[in-house]
Amino acid sequence: MLLMISGLSGAGKSTALHALEDLGFFCTDNLPAEMLSEWAERAEKLQKHAAVCVDIRSSESPDMLYSELEKARRENEWQLIFIDADDEVLLRRFSTLRRKHPFSSAEELTNTIDAERKALDRLREQSDIVLNSSNLNPYELADLVESFWRSHNETDHRQHEIVCSIISFSYQRGLPSSADMVIDMRFLPNPHYIPELAPLTGRDKPVQDFFAATPDVDEAEKWLRDWLHFIWPRLQRERKRYFTLAFGCSGGRHRSVYMAERTNEWIRAQGFASPVIKHRELAPRV
Repeated sequence: MLLMISGLSGAGKSTALHALEDLGFFCTDNLPAEMLSEWAERAEKLQKHAAVCVDIRSSESPDMLYSELEKARRENEWQLIFIDADDEVLLRRFSTLRRKHPFSSAEELTNTIDAERKALDRLREQSDIVLNSSNLNPYELADLVESFWRSHNETDHRQHEIVCSIISFSYQRGLPSSADMVIDMRFLPNPHYIPELAPLTGRDKPVQDFFAATPDVDEAEKWLRDWLHFIWPRLQRERKRYFTLAFGCSGGRHRSVYMAERTNEWIRAQGFASPVIKHRELAPRV
C-alpha cells in the first residue's frame, strides 16, 4: 500500500508520518515530487507498506507539484491523506514553536498561511480523507491515521503492539534504569533462609512449589493481573511503544525471579505481548 501525506505546514504531517513509521511503513519526508515514481518502485521491491510526505516544499511551484503528483497517481495506486488545521491554531503553533514557516514569504504569518492554503486547495480536494488536527493531541491524530490505514488494509487487524520487557533484580544493586513499573516482592517469605532452597532460584521447581503453597503469592498475582488488565489498553491508547516491568527482592534470585517468570507466562497467554525476560542477578557479572 502506498500512502501520501500532505497538508498545511504545522498541521501535523510529521506526526502522521511517524505514526505510520511505527507501524512498520517505509517512510520518507519531504521527497522531491519528481522522484515519486522511482521511490514507489523502490518501496515495491522492499515489499513493504510505504508512506511519503509531500507538500509545497516538494517542487519548484504548485503547478509543477500537481503535475508530478498526477503523474505518480496514474502510475501507481496511492491513497492521499490531507492534514489540515484552523488558521488560529496554526498561528498559535508557529508562535509557540518559534519556527519559520516553510512557505517562504515576506508577508505576515497570517498571509503566508493563507497563501499556502490556496496553493494546496486542489490537493485537498483530491485527497481520500481530510483530517483536521485543530482539536487533537498528537496521539489522537496518530490514531486517526492508523485507523484510516487499517480500514483500507483488511489483512492487518492487529492492535497497536507494545514491546514488553520483564526484569528481576536485587535492591542491593539498585533499580533498573529502564523500569517503567517496579513491583517490590520483599513482602513474601524468603526461600534464602531455607537451607535446601537457598542455592536455588525462582526458576527451580522446589522454589516454585514453595511459592505455590504460599497464599499471599496467589493474592499478589491476582492484584497484579487485574492492574495489567486495567493499564494495558490505556498504554496502547497513549501509543506507548516500550514497557518495562521490574520485580525486585533482596537478593534478586528467588521471589523476584519467580514472579517475573509467572508474569511472563501470563502476559503471553493473554496475547498482550511476547515479553523479553531478563534476570539481572542471575546473569554473569562483568
